[in-house]
Amino acid sequence: MNLKLGDIALNFQIATTTGDIDFHDWAGASWVFFFSHPADFTPVCTTEMGRTAQLSGEFEARNVKPLGLSTDSVEEHLKWIEDVNATQNTTLRFPIVADKDHEIAQLYGMIHPGESETAAVRSVFIIDPNKRIRLTMTYPMSVGRNFTEILRVIDALQMGDKHKVACPADWKPGDKVIIPPSVANEQAKDLFPQGWDEIRPYLRMTKV
Repeated sequence: MNLKLGDIALNFQIATTTGDIDFHDWAGASWVFFFSHPADFTPVCTTEMGRTAQLSGEFEARNVKPLGLSTDSVEEHLKWIEDVNATQNTTLRFPIVADKDHEIAQLYGMIHPGESETAAVRSVFIIDPNKRIRLTMTYPMSVGRNFTEILRVIDALQMGDKHKVACPADWKPGDKVIIPPSVANEQAKDLFPQGWDEIRPYLRMTKV
């Protein structure tokens, strides 16, 4: 399945480590960080699961629910969580989808035959409260995700939605943002009474 930005995230019903879920119902009015792993009891995956658990407060502050996926059973996941907690010094509470039959991995295009015929690559889907896919990233099996970037892009998406702005390269919270070219100066005066720096007519920077 070739899911694109702006598509509605496909719904599914599946068993997880915290019980059976209907994905859309479980997501509710929250954002979702949906991320896949090749297999349980693998080293890179263990560090990523642990890092997600360590950042639980950061995700909660942004109204984001993490949802992991690995192509193993609930029973294997629960055993693995014990290892994650022990080795990463954390307590993992978010659900991990049990996708032993690869049903969800296939639905979301997480199986890349060039990497493996059976194991999911490190896919990332950021999904907004309207269930629309707002960002996708795909990492190879051998490279762990950058969680600073995942939080940064969630901040940028939420900033853009709230203030109708775009975020420049390497933007981080507190930096100036861009007034989109689609917003004329007259409209911008109402939206951004604090004013802006016009570097070019199409490049206007402001603080929000």
